[in-house]
Amino acid sequence: LWPWLLASSGLSALVQLVTLPFFPDSPSYLLIQKGNEEACRKAIRKLWGEGDHQAEIDDIMKEKGAMASTKTLRVLEVIKEPSLRWQLYILVIVMTTLQLCGINAIYFYSFEVFHTAKFEEYLIPYVSLGVGLCECLSSILCSTLIDRFGRKVLLWGGYLLMGSVLALLTTTLSLQHRFFWMHYFSVILIFLFVVFFGIGP
Repeated sequence: LWPWLLASSGLSALVQLVTLPFFPDSPSYLLIQKGNEEACRKAIRKLWGEGDHQAEIDDIMKEKGAMASTKTLRVLEVIKEPSLRWQLYILVIVMTTLQLCGINAIYFYSFEVFHTAKFEEYLIPYVSLGVGLCECLSSILCSTLIDRFGRKVLLWGGYLLMGSVLALLTTTLSLQHRFFWMHYFSVILIFLFVVFFGIGP
């Protein structure tokens, strides 16, 4: 089943490859990069239907003017630019914590935890698939929560809850040989960790 599951991702790529030539170019690309206003209008009509789309074209022209007045910086110039220092710090911290938050360890060791929890061998791949599905669903849920609570709250809350779950998971894994029900608690914690990861970071 796993080879078919992995190969299924190629189906969406094939659909995109076949249908891509029938899609119009981006109106902003045609106007800003190519400078072709007529092609831009044609693409807008194809995307949004007939009507007066002058307001959209004016917005693209404003964007073009803003891009023309903005200097393109090289990587070293971005690092040395004082006005971008805090944004750069935040970006580095967020990306570093994302890599070190423990999600890779959870995915790596989840199979062993499921095996220790006495799941049948043929069921473990499906439980692992359920973990991935949890992350997908929680990411969709995050898109609805981000407007209500903001990115900062979701990041802080996500990392706080993930840290708490990891502390509990460390405890349950240490005690799993003393209490039989600890195996199942560890499985629940893995699912919770993945959900909090999808909602937060």
